[in-house]
Amino acid sequence: MLAKRIIPCLDVKDGKTVKGVNFINFRDAGDPVELGHAYSRQGADELVYLDITASYEGRKTFTEIVKKVAAKVSIPFTVGGGINEINDVDRLLSAGADKVSINSSALKNPKLIEEIAKNFGSQVCVVAIDANFDNNLWRCYLNGGRVPTDKELFSWAREAQERGAGEILFTSMTHDGVKEGYANDALAMLNSVLSIPVIASGGAGKKEHFKDVFQIGKADAALAASVFHFGEISISELKDYLDRENICVRK
Repeated sequence: MLAKRIIPCLDVKDGKTVKGVNFINFRDAGDPVELGHAYSRQGADELVYLDITASYEGRKTFTEIVKKVAAKVSIPFTVGGGINEINDVDRLLSAGADKVSINSSALKNPKLIEEIAKNFGSQVCVVAIDANFDNNLWRCYLNGGRVPTDKELFSWAREAQERGAGEILFTSMTHDGVKEGYANDALAMLNSVLSIPVIASGGAGKKEHFKDVFQIGKADAALAASVFHFGEISISELKDYLDRENICVRK
């Protein structure tokens, strides 16, 4: 059995790590480079850095921060935000990122997934999906959860896989920052329709939520932010707990 991955997510805005609730009401969580370094030492399996206002503000992702992170951390990390073309991917991989995450740009130009997979390999391409449960439908959103689209979570995830995505990072906007558990029913459905790994995001509040997302949601990895940033759960304690619950994790 492949080990389940624990992935701290660092949302970066104006050079600082921030955390919000339901994609709004952000508060400062610290320096993204130092936080990443700490998580690397504490046993995180990977990191995700998202420049959360890049698409909305129409600018490129923070290359200088990526270079600093690459110099400090010893685990793989993914970078997303403002990636619209192959040159952006090349620039970020050259700066030290291991993978890129595309969201709004993939919805607007699905062929970008194919181009990234062709030029750099599917393992580099993470397609992030922000979706909100609305009128019995998981609707996908653009620009950091600001703009609804006509795309539906499961059909869009299948299309992304067919176009060459290596992983799907699904964030439930409904659950984001609420700390009442992940969207396990939707995650289990994603697992049943996809053959590529699914990373769960949105809803972690206690250690039991991680157990549930792996056992009920069938996720391959669990991403979380505030519970790690504000010291509510330590990664080592979480992994010890999951190990005792017979969930395979890297120690």
